[in-house]
Amino acid sequence: MALDPWGSSTVDDYRKLFEEFGIEAFEEVLPRVPSPHYLMRRGVIFGHRDYRPVAEAMANDESFAALSGFMPTGDPHIGHKLVFDELIWHQERGGEAYGLIADLEAHAARGLSWDEIDEHTESYLLSLIALGFDPEAGTLYRQSTNREVQDLAFELGTKANFSELGAIYDFDGETEVSYMQSVVTQMADILYPQLDEPKPTVIPVGPDQDPHMRLARDLAGRMRYFGVTEAYASFELDEGEREWVTRAYEALSTGESDAERDVRCTEAAEWLRSERPTGTGDGLESAIETLESGGKEPLRPRVRFLDRNATEAAFEALVEAIEGEKRVYEGHVDAFGMDREAAEELAREIEVEHGGYGFLPPSSIYHRFMTGLTGGKMSSSVPASHISLLDDPEDGYDKVQSATTGGRETAEKQRELGGEADDCPVYELYAYLLAGDDDEFATEVYEECVGGERLCGGCKEQAAELMREFLEDHQEKRAEMEAVLEGLDIDLDSDRRGIPGDGH
Repeated sequence: MALDPWGSSTVDDYRKLFEEFGIEAFEEVLPRVPSPHYLMRRGVIFGHRDYRPVAEAMANDESFAALSGFMPTGDPHIGHKLVFDELIWHQERGGEAYGLIADLEAHAARGLSWDEIDEHTESYLLSLIALGFDPEAGTLYRQSTNREVQDLAFELGTKANFSELGAIYDFDGETEVSYMQSVVTQMADILYPQLDEPKPTVIPVGPDQDPHMRLARDLAGRMRYFGVTEAYASFELDEGEREWVTRAYEALSTGESDAERDVRCTEAAEWLRSERPTGTGDGLESAIETLESGGKEPLRPRVRFLDRNATEAAFEALVEAIEGEKRVYEGHVDAFGMDREAAEELAREIEVEHGGYGFLPPSSIYHRFMTGLTGGKMSSSVPASHISLLDDPEDGYDKVQSATTGGRETAEKQRELGGEADDCPVYELYAYLLAGDDDEFATEVYEECVGGERLCGGCKEQAAELMREFLEDHQEKRAEMEAVLEGLDIDLDSDRRGIPGDGH
C-alpha cells in the first residue's frame, strides 16, 4: 500500500494501515476522549498516532493545540468539511486552534498561479469561519506570509536530506527544489503551535497525509537537545533488546537486599539462553550476545540522557539538575532512581531554558475518505463526484438525487435483502454530515436501509432536501462572515509574482 499526499490515494482496507504503518485504531483511545465528536463515535475517525496526550490534556483542562492546513486548489467541498469540523471541535474543547492556507505547497506542488491561490484562499477561510472557527481565539495564516514558519522550516531543513525525502515522497532528480521546500514548510506548520511552549498537538488529516506525520514526528525528535532512554548497563540497547533484558532482570532480581538484586550481564544472558522466554519481539539473540559481551558488569535500571544537539551550557545544567546518584560520560548521563517520565520532563525543561524548542511529537487523527457521489474517490476535479460548499443549493439537491447508492436492482429485492448501506455514498452523507450530532437519526437511516424498510428513492429525496438546507444555511453564514474576514490580519491578496508550474 502506498500513501501519496499529493496523489489519488485510496484505501480499500483501513486495517492494513494499522499493520503496515503503525496507525492505531481510534476505538482504543475513544473512552479517554471527553464528549467525543460524532465523527469519532461513528468510526469515521478510525485511527490515530499518539492521540492519548491530547485526550489527557483535554480531560485535565491542560494546554493543547490543534492545527490543520488547506491547500487552496479549488472550491472547498463537503470532504473538506470533515477537517473543518475536527479543527473547530478541538477549539471548542479548549485547544489552541490553527488554520493555515498551504499556498506555498499549492504553488510548488500543484503549479497554481498566485491569483488562483488568492481566490481560493478567501473561500476556504470564509467556510471555516462560517462553520464555527473563532478567529479571535484561534490563529489563521498563510504559509507565504508567516516568517516564523519559514524560519522554523529552515532550521528543520538542517535535519532532513534529499535521500530521505526521496524515499518518503518518491522525489527524484527531476523534482523541483521548491517542491521539496514545501515539504519542509509543512513540517514547520505541524510544529508551529509549539514555538512558544511544548504542548500536545493534534493534526486532523486523511490517511494519505500520514507520510507527513511520520516525518514531522521524526524531525521533532531530531531537533531535541536530549534523548531519553532506559538502560541497564554502560552499553546501549535497542528497543527490542531492552525488552528481553528487562524480562531477565525482573526474573533474577527477586530479593529485598541490594546483594540479592545484584544481577550480572552473564547471568542474564544465561537465563535468556536457557529459559528462552516466549515473546514476539525481535532482538533476543542480539540481546544475549550483548549481555555476554558485558561480562560481569552488574545490571542496574537507570534512565539515560543522550546529548543530541545540546549546547555545552545546557548539558552542564542538566547534569547539575539531576538529583541523586548519577554518572556522567562524554555524550550521555545515567541517572539512577529516576523514572522515564520525570526524566523526559527534566530534559525538556532544561532544553527550553537554554533556547531549545523541546518539541513533543505531534499527534494525528485519521478520517475515512468520503466516497464520491458517482462512486470511487471524491475528487475536486470531477464536479459530479462532490458537492462544493459553494454549489447552488438546487445543484446540491440534484447531485444527491443523481448519486450512486447501495440499493438493490429492484424495490422487491431491496425489501427482501435490504440495502448495502456500508457501500452507499448517500448513507455516507447522513453519517458524515447530514445527521449532524444526532446518532439516533444516523442509526435509524442505517437500520431501515439494511432492514429493507427504506428504499433508495425516498432516502435520496430526504438526503437531497437536507443537503439543500445545509448549503442554504452555510452560504448565508458565509455572507455574514465576509465582514469578519475583512477585519482579520491576514493577507487575502498576495503581492507575490511567479511563473505558474505545470500542475504536477
